[in-house]
Amino acid sequence: MDLKQAKIACSNCNMRELCLPIGLTTDEMHRLDQLVGSRRKVIRKGYLYRNGDSFKSLYAIRTGFFKTTVNAADGRDQVTGFQMAGEILGFDGIVNDHHQCDAIALEDTEVCVIPFDVLQALSREVSALQNHVHKVMSREIVRDHGVMMLLGSMSADERLAGFLLNLAKRFQARGFSSSEFVLRMTREEIGSYLGLKLETVSRSMSRFAEEGVIEVKQRQVRIVDAAALARLVNPSVCQ
Repeated sequence: MDLKQAKIACSNCNMRELCLPIGLTTDEMHRLDQLVGSRRKVIRKGYLYRNGDSFKSLYAIRTGFFKTTVNAADGRDQVTGFQMAGEILGFDGIVNDHHQCDAIALEDTEVCVIPFDVLQALSREVSALQNHVHKVMSREIVRDHGVMMLLGSMSADERLAGFLLNLAKRFQARGFSSSEFVLRMTREEIGSYLGLKLETVSRSMSRFAEEGVIEVKQRQVRIVDAAALARLVNPSVCQ
């Protein structure tokens, strides 16, 4: 394996435990090194893909943050999700071979390009990979269902609390602090995702800060009382 290949090998990637199945044999891991065709950098505000683009690959995020958006009936861009390092983008394109949304970088990013035909071929040979892909797709479905629950039955404070707790959990899974992190997205983008106006997001943030539940300094957030946020989302949660 030459130097260029080594740089894009899954076995050398510090994100592999998040986006690849665990417990693979050495031979299976080497075979998965065929999975990544290349790496691609997307600068802040750049597009990884656009709605209507032909679907050919999935994208494993190595560094950075993305948002996915669709064009709403009134012409506004509606945020449908936020994706971070260790997560996979592009599943929306499987259904009809074209992407159904825009994927836009919220900061300078790097992704691994996974040709879907290669992924399918290797999945037939490495059962653990096939099972893992199914689990990742299932996770996306569950996440979408969670968003529907947020939008359908929760108040503004409850929606924002659920959003912050979800971010904290995802940061923790990547070895970062679950109580202190930087919001890569704007409050307006958070509002679009949660179905709230910018002013409502700002009021809820201020209320949480006044009550000592969080501390906010520009985009830096520190969760002071995670139990209080959890009680908002699920009143039965005890301290």
